[in-house]
Amino acid sequence: MIVTREFGDAGLLSLNQYTTHEWSVAEAAAGCARAGLRHIGLWRDKVAETGLAASARLCTENGLSVSSLCRGGMFPAATEAQRREKIADNRLAIDECAELGSDTLVLVCGGMAGCPLDDARRMVCDGIAAVAEYASRRGVRLGIEPLHPMFAADRSVINTLGQALDLADAIGAQGLGVIVDVYHVWWDPGLFTQIERAGGRIFGFHVSDWLTPPPDVLLGRGMMGDGVIDIRRIRAAVQSAGYAGPIECEIFNRKIWDTPGDEVLKLMKQRYLECC
Repeated sequence: MIVTREFGDAGLLSLNQYTTHEWSVAEAAAGCARAGLRHIGLWRDKVAETGLAASARLCTENGLSVSSLCRGGMFPAATEAQRREKIADNRLAIDECAELGSDTLVLVCGGMAGCPLDDARRMVCDGIAAVAEYASRRGVRLGIEPLHPMFAADRSVINTLGQALDLADAIGAQGLGVIVDVYHVWWDPGLFTQIERAGGRIFGFHVSDWLTPPPDVLLGRGMMGDGVIDIRRIRAAVQSAGYAGPIECEIFNRKIWDTPGDEVLKLMKQRYLECC
């Protein structure tokens, strides 16, 4: 039986485009419209395939707001020239986010890139600081997304919500906050203290589930309700901290990717109501 409790209908639910990985922007936007969704989270590679202006138009025509664009970040690099290229690419991502009508660029900060861990973390700080003012001028918020520690080497050296908030505090820029993705932070014993600390700096909330055992390091996320995460408790904490925006379902899982997209959206809505 579907239990909605105090959280109401699925009006806040957003399809993160990678949950239906095989769909183009056009297919995802039309699928959201068929499913009655109002929000979509886009990925830059998918937008590039379709075209920036066309992607923005497709979302508008299907009555969708773009809850976020993924991804910026990936700042660490072995050479100064490579680091400058990454900063330039992040400015481009900010421009794309603004053109899509989204106010949030998700930052997946980047792994070690062959550098010592402490150096890589300094590069992340320097990189965000280098683009923060530009993002503010374009009306785009930067959401630092901490990733589970198993991704520290290759995807993000920022691994807890506390680290992400420390980074935001150190940079001190307007429009700089965090993304809370339950898959990456559910295990953290300090999670709820850090959510309370974040307050109005939570710019996004992503849901999926942790399967036991994980079937794959990268493609191991489960549909809500299939794993061990207490998503409802985390959502309640995020809402108490002041977040009232869209809730993106973001699932990297080959079995789900190979399922027809309309079936995925139907199940996604059901599980959102049951588990979130």
